[in-house]
Amino acid sequence: MPRELHDGFGRGINYLRISVTDKCNFRCVYCMPEEGVAMRAHDELLSAEEIAHFVRLVAPEGITRVRLTGGEPLVSHRIVPLIEEIRAIDGIEDISLTTNGALLPRLAPALREAGLDRVNISLDTLNADRFTQITRLGRVEQALAGIDAALEYGFEPVKVNTVVVRRMDQDVLELAKLSLERPVHVRFIEYMPIGSSATSPCPSIVGRRTQGVLPPRSGQSEAPEEPMWSSSATSPHCGAGTSGCSESALNPELWDASDIVPSDELRELISSQARAMGIGALAPVDESAPYGAGPARYWAFPNAAGTVGFISAMSNHFCSACNRLRLTADGQLRPCLFSDAEYNVRDALRTGDDEAVVALYRTAIAHKPQQHDHIDGTQRFMSQIGG
Repeated sequence: MPRELHDGFGRGINYLRISVTDKCNFRCVYCMPEEGVAMRAHDELLSAEEIAHFVRLVAPEGITRVRLTGGEPLVSHRIVPLIEEIRAIDGIEDISLTTNGALLPRLAPALREAGLDRVNISLDTLNADRFTQITRLGRVEQALAGIDAALEYGFEPVKVNTVVVRRMDQDVLELAKLSLERPVHVRFIEYMPIGSSATSPCPSIVGRRTQGVLPPRSGQSEAPEEPMWSSSATSPHCGAGTSGCSESALNPELWDASDIVPSDELRELISSQARAMGIGALAPVDESAPYGAGPARYWAFPNAAGTVGFISAMSNHFCSACNRLRLTADGQLRPCLFSDAEYNVRDALRTGDDEAVVALYRTAIAHKPQQHDHIDGTQRFMSQIGG
């Protein structure tokens, strides 16, 4: 039987998130720069065989759940054989994947046959124009087709992840309503300051706050007198004259705490709008929360087929129950999403010294922080960490 390792604060670690690539077919504004991440040499990244071998080594240490992320994991040609290898490892009970959904209609049958249990699909708006602004390269029809494919091929549960940024004016009620008729679990995630001011991407979203569903905080004006952009930004991805960084572009270096929409505020907003439409307010659920609920707290509309979850990473963090480590595509093991501390397991894997790999894994757990402090960013983009 695997022995679940505990960190220095008594938390059992049984969940490993693996970034199989830092590449993506979208360029979401809060995740990566418009031009994408810098190309890496092939040997800088872990191979599918190395990833599977790492999972094989840590499964006896208590890892029972694996989530595959990116970038966009479905752009990797090795994703299906990797799932097959992980599925064959003793002790692995659950394999999940986070995707933007664009490639899911084509790959869903092979993923299901390989042993993938469930999927999370990223979707930040149902508005076609705003979706393209946020993703830069995507169309909302692609994400919706991905949700349809996930349901058709029996992935269970199907979750929809929405990152909420106040000035993106997202149609949060319409997103929540996806849970009414179908067994979809919509989760609203508080915007997190991943990526530093020196590495922040440059979004192609209008900077001035428009009239939208997310009102400004109390004490803020409805719309700023000046656009919230800077044509003279110093970010390497948003310098003066940089393509995509025109006067109408939002500079995320200017995003601040006011752009975090606390989960309690968002839930009340959705409930009040739903009551006004005759849908009824959200009510907390316990027994009906989907498998792998993790840090989300779940609610539901009356008689809804699915649920609405809230992940309050900033306003009410869940560090005391954190059970995960993250493995980046280039083989760095991260004990905490918000910390830049990393442990190089890639080099240890390539020496063939399995004991050294396991020792690094145990060291990473031993140094997992009790909680994340207030931060202003990290050295890597979200796409390079894997979320």
